[in-house]
Amino acid sequence: MADFDTPELKEYLSIPAIEPGAMEGLAPFVAKPPHQEPLGYPGELVDNWEEKAIEKMGDMLKKYRGFQVFLDSCVKCGACTDKCHYFLGTSDPKNMPVARQDLLRSVYRRYFTFAGKFFPKLVGARDMTREVLDEWYSYFHQCSQCRRCSVFCPYGIDTAEISMAAREIMDSIGQGQKYCNEIITKVFSIGNNLGLPEPALRDTLEDLEEEIYEDTGVRVRLPLDEKGADILLITPSADFFAEPHIDGLMGYAKVFHEAGVSWTISSYASEAANFGMFIGSYENSQRIAMRVREAALDLGVKRIVHGECGHAWRVAYSFWNTYAGPWDFLDPNYPVPQHICEFTWDLIQQGKLKFDKSENDHRVVTFHDSCNVARATRMGDKPGGQFEIPRNVIKAVCNNYVEMDPDTIKDATFCCGGGGGLLTDDLMEIRVKGAMPRMQALHDVVEEQGVTNMAAICAICKSQFSKVLPYYKMPMDMIVSVHQLVSDALILTGQNDGDEASGEQDS
Repeated sequence: MADFDTPELKEYLSIPAIEPGAMEGLAPFVAKPPHQEPLGYPGELVDNWEEKAIEKMGDMLKKYRGFQVFLDSCVKCGACTDKCHYFLGTSDPKNMPVARQDLLRSVYRRYFTFAGKFFPKLVGARDMTREVLDEWYSYFHQCSQCRRCSVFCPYGIDTAEISMAAREIMDSIGQGQKYCNEIITKVFSIGNNLGLPEPALRDTLEDLEEEIYEDTGVRVRLPLDEKGADILLITPSADFFAEPHIDGLMGYAKVFHEAGVSWTISSYASEAANFGMFIGSYENSQRIAMRVREAALDLGVKRIVHGECGHAWRVAYSFWNTYAGPWDFLDPNYPVPQHICEFTWDLIQQGKLKFDKSENDHRVVTFHDSCNVARATRMGDKPGGQFEIPRNVIKAVCNNYVEMDPDTIKDATFCCGGGGGLLTDDLMEIRVKGAMPRMQALHDVVEEQGVTNMAAICAICKSQFSKVLPYYKMPMDMIVSVHQLVSDALILTGQNDGDEASGEQDS
């Protein structure tokens, strides 16, 4: 049982009465040297960390123009105060975006502004102390970098950028987060977040091939390290081992099979996710992105297609050209990168896929817009494609579709509560409480319109919802992959029913 109270779902979402210090002290496990040093950081807190932290902040202010703009331009208008799901779920005023920003802004003012240097109390400037560091470590790991607050900020201040900067500063002095940094280390050493070696990955893909054959009677391949394939699929490693992710991976494979394209996964760069973004480290983000480039060159592919991972799509869409470009060795007739939803929707529009939508008639589906997709990317060739294309795919394979409250979807979507490097059990309380606004909107359409399932195109969202739905008295299997719905409805050429397929295999 949880040692915290789950927020109560009410008739409507309301602004809570503040509870100062409600989440004070909640913090993730600190990274140990084996998690820090492969990323180029000190193994533990350095002796002169106060000076090093300020020095690092100064370097970042020179390097990233937006960082200083965000710190200087806030006028405390209050537009963001009630926009954060963590504040709405915890009532802690330091989870208001403006207050969380001020945890770093107060130190910035002390060391980098005239007023802060000579009249610190007048401008709320603070010295860099151990108390401040502990506060940073706690509250900057209660931000999922979802950027909802920036949508409503009249100045466009991006709290995510400030949270990333704070984490990068802490990493640089030896105060890193175990969860994110351990995962990045696995990517560097093995190629994916889970640390799955090539033999285990190959066995998993072969098992999925057998599962598809038993279900359909069709031999659908999930190839690994096949040189000369047209398409390199990079997908979150959750797709290789867990529900509902793995059903989505089988959906991708079926779509590729029916389209008649050659494709492969790379054991060297099997991971689409890039946790370097979560810790604010451009250097480590670039190292991860370069693995994809190297794999694409080694395998000689013409296209790269992304599976269902929200922040992976953001990194690829927004940063790949800087991190690992140019991509001029790929086929210029296709977008770089391309999302699996774009790929599937193109085929649907061309009439190349056939569906039996009744296979999903036991479901009434709604869609959760994942933060990084909704607020930091596009799909297709029109503004808003990141909203419309996944919905178009769902509607092409399902007869029953329902939208959640319009104030909680598209660019105003609420975060799942587990993004930005928070998907770890040592932060379960903030995950559950941060999920409350989305759970409220979901609960409303369950009660009013009979919704049975919520689809998503983000691995973190799917993992988070699987864990927190039961806290809100909803079944964990409500969350599904978009390409799980595609898989269930797609009619493969030569497909048999399950009984015939099994019989053929047994004979």
